[in-house]
Amino acid sequence: MKKVICMILAAVMMLAVFAGCSNGTANDETKAPDAVVTEGNNEAQVTEGAKELSGNVATDGSTSMEKVIGSLGESFMNANPAVNFTYNPTGSGTGIKAVIAGTCDIGLSSRALKAEEEAEGLVGTVLAYDGIAVIVNPENPVADLDLETIAKIYTGEITNWSEVGGDDAEIVLIGREAGSGTRGGFEEIVEVVDLCQYRQELTSTGDVITAVASNPAAIGYASLASVKDTVKAISVAGVTPSEDTVKDGTYLIQRPFVLVTKEGAELSEAAQAFFDYALSADANDILVAAGVVPAN
Repeated sequence: MKKVICMILAAVMMLAVFAGCSNGTANDETKAPDAVVTEGNNEAQVTEGAKELSGNVATDGSTSMEKVIGSLGESFMNANPAVNFTYNPTGSGTGIKAVIAGTCDIGLSSRALKAEEEAEGLVGTVLAYDGIAVIVNPENPVADLDLETIAKIYTGEITNWSEVGGDDAEIVLIGREAGSGTRGGFEEIVEVVDLCQYRQELTSTGDVITAVASNPAAIGYASLASVKDTVKAISVAGVTPSEDTVKDGTYLIQRPFVLVTKEGAELSEAAQAFFDYALSADANDILVAAGVVPAN
C-alpha cells in the first residue's frame, strides 16, 4: 500500500514539475510576441521617421526667378520623388495675389513687398539677391552707361544712340508690363517710376531678351540670372553686373528675390519642407549656380 502511495506522490510531483515547465514555456512564448510587437513598433517608428515626403508644392509669380526656382524645384523633387513641384510664371504682382487668394503655396516676388501687401498679412522672406542687367544688342558699340544717362534714355530725354557714343539710330525702349517685379525694381533704382517711354511692354524676362536680341537699336533690362549670350549686359557707372559685384554692392541695379507666404496660414508638410530647404545652406550652391547671391 505504501508503495502505491509513493508511486502516486511521485506521479503528482512529476506532473507539478511538468506543469511548471509548461507555464515557464508559455510565459516565454508570451514574451516573445511582446518582443516582436515592440520590435515591430520600433520599425514603424523608424519607418514613420523616414516616411517618404509626398504631396504638392505650388509656386506662382516672378518670371525673373524661373532659373532659380526651377533649379531648386528640380533638386527638391530629386530628393523627394513623391512630391509634385510646380512653378507658374505669372509675374510678381500676380504671384502675390495668388498667395492672398490661397491658390498657391508660396508666391515669388522679385521686389520687396509693399506696405499695403504686408497689411494684408503677407510675409516676405528674402531668398537671394539678383542684379538687374541693362541689356543691348551685341552689335551695339555702347558698353557703359551711368544711372543718370539710363534715366534720361528711359524717360525720353535722350532718344538717339549717337548721343551716348553709339550709332545714329533711334533708341527703342523695351520694358516689362506694369506689376512686374523686374520693372518695379528697375524703375525705383533708376528713379523713373511711371516716367518711362516704352516702345514695348512685355510680359516675361524671356520676351525682353528676345526683343533686344532681334533689334540692334533696342535697350532693355532683365534679371542677371536670365541673361543669355544673345544680348550684351552693359556696365553701369563702370561696374559690370556679376555675382561678385551684386554681393559687394558695387553694382547699383539690384533687387531681392522673395518667397511670399501668408501670416497664420500653415503650409502643407511638403511646401514647408521646400521652403526650409530653399533657405538652407544646402541650397546655396544651387542659388549661386543660378547666378544669384544667397541671402543666408
